[in-house]
Amino acid sequence: MHTTAVQAKGEVSRGITWLARSGYAARGVVYVIVGAFAFTAGIGSGKTVGTKGAIQQLLGQPFGETLLWIMVVGLVAYVAWRLTQAITDPEGHGTGAKGLVIRAGLVGSAVAYTLLALFTLGLLGSSIGSSGSGGSGSGDFLSGLLGWKYSNYLIYLVALVPLGVGIAHIIKGWKAKFEKYFYASEHVMKWVRPISRAGLVARGVAFLVVAGMLFTGGSRYKPTDPPGLEDALNALQNLPFGTFWLSLVGIGLVAFALYSFAEAIWRRIDTPAVMH
Repeated sequence: MHTTAVQAKGEVSRGITWLARSGYAARGVVYVIVGAFAFTAGIGSGKTVGTKGAIQQLLGQPFGETLLWIMVVGLVAYVAWRLTQAITDPEGHGTGAKGLVIRAGLVGSAVAYTLLALFTLGLLGSSIGSSGSGGSGSGDFLSGLLGWKYSNYLIYLVALVPLGVGIAHIIKGWKAKFEKYFYASEHVMKWVRPISRAGLVARGVAFLVVAGMLFTGGSRYKPTDPPGLEDALNALQNLPFGTFWLSLVGIGLVAFALYSFAEAIWRRIDTPAVMH
């Protein structure tokens, strides 16, 4: 009995580790494409794409449908891992104000990647994706709920989310707080550290641009349809020296993808804390 229990725990531990690592890898694939397109758009030979656009680019590749099914598995794994982090708190964020904010952010990340997984299923013609991506009933309800004359002020409340996420990414990158989650030699970290810092800061900047668009755009945006990553990259392109900034952020987002791949390989996955 004891041996069976140990084996069962081992299987669960390997399953959790697989969820986390495949999820980080899937996120990396998405951001490689987003960053590469941003960079090429910055140098004048293409257009920007967001996370959904990145998925659409995969569909156009040889064996595109197979790649998309692999991405669905990876994205669902990432969602499951984010929810596991939020609920079981293996990193020990706690139940204080700061810890609850971080855990709420993990839930928000899970929601965002759930929508991306449903979008991917929709591209594959899945009935699950079609029903999940339509969302007209809930959208109409929410639009009606926000139909009162002061509803546009809610956009400023919505703006606080990317503002907080952007600041958190920049602080995490600047202070290299991610290092404590890595099991890697100093030789490996010598390369991972600067790439990860650049990637986190670049993604933080993209979130701050989204927040800035919401704060300055005000009534031009609906709380039910705020601007996303592609809008932020296009906004960067329209700034003075915009092509330079867009190319720089594009390189940074590729660095964020490399950071995601590094997490897939070397991140500490604290399975005993999850199963406790």
